[in-house]
Amino acid sequence: MKKNYVLQLIVMFLFSFSFFAQEVEIKGVITDPDNQPLPGVTVVVEGTSRGATTDFDGNYIIKAEKGETLLFSYVGFDTQKIKIENNTTINVTLKMGMQLDSVVVIGSRSPGRTTVNSAVAIDVFDIQQLSKASPQVNLNQILNYVAPSFTSNTQTISDGTDHIDPASLRGLGPDQVLVLINGKRRHTSSLINVNGTFGRGSVGTDLNAIPAAAVKNIEVLRDGAAAQYGSDAIAGVINIILTDNTNELQLNVTSGANFSRNANSQTGGIDGETTNVSASYGLDLGDKGGFINFSGDFDIREDYNRMKEWEGDVYNRYNTVERFANADGYDISDLLDDDVSDVIQYGNQAGFNLNPNATIEQLRDILSVDNTSAELSARNQVRSDFNMRVGQSRLRGGRLFVNFALPLDDNGTELYSFGGISSRNGNSAGFYRLPNQSRTFTSTYIDGFLPEINSKVKDESFSAGIKGSVGDWNVDFSNTYGKNSFLYVIGNTSNASLQNASPTIFDAGGFSFAQNTTNLDVRQFFEDVSEGLNVAFGAEHRLETYEIVAGQESSYSQYTTAGEVITLASQQPATDFFGAARPGGAQVFPGFSPNNELNRSRSSVAGYVDVELDVSEEFLLSFASRYEDYSDFGSTVNFKLASRYKLTDNVNLRASANTGFRAPSLHQLNFNSTSTIFDQNGDPQEVGTFANDSRAAELLGIPELKQETSRSISLGVTGKFPEANLTFTADAYWVGIDDRVVYTGQFTGPGTGTELDNLLRQANASRASFFANAIDTESRGFDFVITHKINLGTNSRLNTDLSGTLSETRQVGDIKASEVLRNAGLVDTYFPEDSRVYLEEAVPRTKINLTNNYTFGKFNLFLRNVFFGKVTEATPTIENQQIFSEKLVTDLSFGYVASPSLTFTIGANNIFDIYPDRAEEAFGNRSGGRFDWSRRAQQFGIAGRFLFARMSISLQ
Repeated sequence: MKKNYVLQLIVMFLFSFSFFAQEVEIKGVITDPDNQPLPGVTVVVEGTSRGATTDFDGNYIIKAEKGETLLFSYVGFDTQKIKIENNTTINVTLKMGMQLDSVVVIGSRSPGRTTVNSAVAIDVFDIQQLSKASPQVNLNQILNYVAPSFTSNTQTISDGTDHIDPASLRGLGPDQVLVLINGKRRHTSSLINVNGTFGRGSVGTDLNAIPAAAVKNIEVLRDGAAAQYGSDAIAGVINIILTDNTNELQLNVTSGANFSRNANSQTGGIDGETTNVSASYGLDLGDKGGFINFSGDFDIREDYNRMKEWEGDVYNRYNTVERFANADGYDISDLLDDDVSDVIQYGNQAGFNLNPNATIEQLRDILSVDNTSAELSARNQVRSDFNMRVGQSRLRGGRLFVNFALPLDDNGTELYSFGGISSRNGNSAGFYRLPNQSRTFTSTYIDGFLPEINSKVKDESFSAGIKGSVGDWNVDFSNTYGKNSFLYVIGNTSNASLQNASPTIFDAGGFSFAQNTTNLDVRQFFEDVSEGLNVAFGAEHRLETYEIVAGQESSYSQYTTAGEVITLASQQPATDFFGAARPGGAQVFPGFSPNNELNRSRSSVAGYVDVELDVSEEFLLSFASRYEDYSDFGSTVNFKLASRYKLTDNVNLRASANTGFRAPSLHQLNFNSTSTIFDQNGDPQEVGTFANDSRAAELLGIPELKQETSRSISLGVTGKFPEANLTFTADAYWVGIDDRVVYTGQFTGPGTGTELDNLLRQANASRASFFANAIDTESRGFDFVITHKINLGTNSRLNTDLSGTLSETRQVGDIKASEVLRNAGLVDTYFPEDSRVYLEEAVPRTKINLTNNYTFGKFNLFLRNVFFGKVTEATPTIENQQIFSEKLVTDLSFGYVASPSLTFTIGANNIFDIYPDRAEEAFGNRSGGRFDWSRRAQQFGIAGRFLFARMSISLQ
């Protein structure tokens, strides 16, 4: 045994010696396409921790073995792999990444079509590079600061919209842009925006349910594409390409906070702390290029507040009586009894000299007088104790995505799949319920309370398919499923009509939306027809389901003084001391009732044909048509014609014309609920949203929903000048949309016991709103993108991108109101003035982005300036429509490559702490100091300066 053991050691030693003896020194020079040396290029032996970086002259030296693979990576360039054979000198020329000559998936089904040669406008953004240098970590904000035609901002005091940011493209609605992942339709959110925000009445896609770590790049098609991809693509298409990296662990840890003069309710300091940890790792599968990649992140985002101080009334004299009674150990809920002697007793202790024989009517007059200053002093309080939380919501969330592909043969047959899950818990607050309001049962909250909306947002998706060749045709068959759910838990609140019996936490119910899409796509490229003909056709089946789930009874019901649920008009709700009815339901968000519950489904089938012909080397012509039939409202046929003409080898002209459509969402067709919505004066209104096929809609003459239809044209020019290292695109467009779906104003009943009054009472509402095809609109604009790169000496490079959009959207023609509405004088309620402002002026119509990325040695400097155009306060009173001026926001970051596997970055979003214009008192929109900055007209948010630090680890 001993001899065998020694022999084994000798063999192992000799094997190890021979193993290391194969290791050789590899050297070379790394250059760019202009043959300029690249300093700071990372060179790594794949699958190991061995690495090196190039010096100022682009030279590198690394030890490796024959058969191993070297990875060459550099910011702004495509990663390149080279297998070591017998050579010891390997010189590499890296290709620029994400340029105008990048091959794209959307906009054309012809293989190998690039952005510069496309007949339509397409932007490509390298998300992996942006995630390393830019301050933003979620997709909405990354795109908001890099894509001028894209707009998305965090909302505040907007119920569920505080937790899912609405986004738009080319100034159109959130539901008029189609989102794809790896070319497959992505489901929308289950949330419909019904509060006071841009995109009110629309349903968007929750981009923040997708971790940025899972995304390789994003393609943005800025052209109507309903004839190619179906409903929702009126404004364009966003295609998210998932990463396929393998044998490399990428880990980013980003932490930051707002360091702003207006932090912490404008006292200054630090707030809104944020931490994001993301990771991505992939494995090779098989020997034909298969892979599986796992990517995910989790983040913690704290809230912040930008309200300085409540300026209105807080306490009246009756609250003073309550304070004296409470200090005496008296149950102040007993002050509501018919016997007012206790009220008089404690009122006189407070020094009000009340008549012992005073009636309740006389006491109401005396005790309703404001007594805020005295009470604040007596209770050792200040006005800021009654502030709302005006700013971003608190969020905790995690996301996991998987991307998989497995080639089955050498002929292109491939199994593929991708999908993910995400969970996000949010916390936001509503309007403060003050102690002098009937909404506050002071026996529970003697100083009032700030009710909170807690959200539970879950998202899941899964797509699987197989593609390959059948004869000479390329065939792709796939199925994609997605579901989004949104549940509400209302905390730190009460049902005022339940008085002492009310809980303080409520399950308010929620909703969900699911979508299953089956696609068959067939394509063939004919090289011998002219200069090339691509023929594509296919079919799609889509099944959608929308569900509303009721909450607990006390979350939505209104009760009598005896604690009985009000079901009859003759029953009277509990009242406060002054005789005001106490509202039912959970304060800030009344829950969904069984009357709101529903489960609705619909299906659609579609077929398309897409033909693209290179008539000559200069002239490209494409045509697409799509037929789609919906089970709930009918069918539609749409067309697209596009062309590109090469004026020279480097300059192209392009144009397109489209017809399009957007089917009203199941949410718009079926959503119904009652919400507490505060009007422009800060007064609460219980607004019921009724479906279009409801009796309330019939009484008011509101027709059932139908699809939106559109026409659009675009004309552009692209250029590429290699001698100047310059590329550019410029595109003008016009989009006309008929029968646009909007969320109406608030209708009131006549208050005479009519059927409409009874329907409102049954819904615990005082007003009614609906979704309606109320208007036609026209949008026009101009987009441009200019990219330039230059070498500064032998050890540095500057990449510069200048892009911008100038656009406008306008209502055209008359409001499409029925005769019933016209005869009742309700046309301006059908489409009110604030809805017009939301549509036309509440988000910037001009946005210009100038980004500079300067790399020198191991250092990287990222500088970005974004110009946001003016916006207008969305209010129904024209005199109160304050215009907020243009602003320039600057981002700056500085990165250092400490080693091939470790990079540190520090920087800032909005480094100069720029804020939108303050709301001026003269316009009457400050709501008693609640909103020093508009919550209804958004440019770039009100967070102020955000400083961050990031550590990026790459292990291969």
